[in-house]
Amino acid sequence: MSDAQNGGGQPKSTGPDAMRPVAHESITEQQISNLVETFYDKVWADERLGPIFSGRIADKPAHLAKMKDFWSTMLLGTGRFNGRPMPKHVALSEVVDGDFAIWLGLFRPVAHEAFAPEAAQIVIRTAEQIAQTFRHVMFGGMGGRP
Repeated sequence: MSDAQNGGGQPKSTGPDAMRPVAHESITEQQISNLVETFYDKVWADERLGPIFSGRIADKPAHLAKMKDFWSTMLLGTGRFNGRPMPKHVALSEVVDGDFAIWLGLFRPVAHEAFAPEAAQIVIRTAEQIAQTFRHVMFGGMGGRP
């Protein structure tokens, strides 16, 4: 069994994001899977975010698989994620600007649990950049929808 198959190494990058570098050499697919599973358990249980997610996502296992592909692409450069997340998020009229702070507040401790300290900081920075981009597109600089 190769290192990539047993989780000890990095998979070969393919697809449109194949040029994306590996974010940190210690990050594995299993850690990404753990991050996604644990984080979304917290999201679905959250008083504010849970109803938004449960009201929009009918197939939780399919969503988790897509999120694992997304984070694998972002952190390992696998190119497995094919999608356009921005239009789907912009369409969420029930989301308010403050929801991003809740999302990040749930994400950060899970990332610290899932990854070594240096890798966790990289993963958290990536999530913060994604949140900043989504907030800017969804709410502009004034905190309201454009």
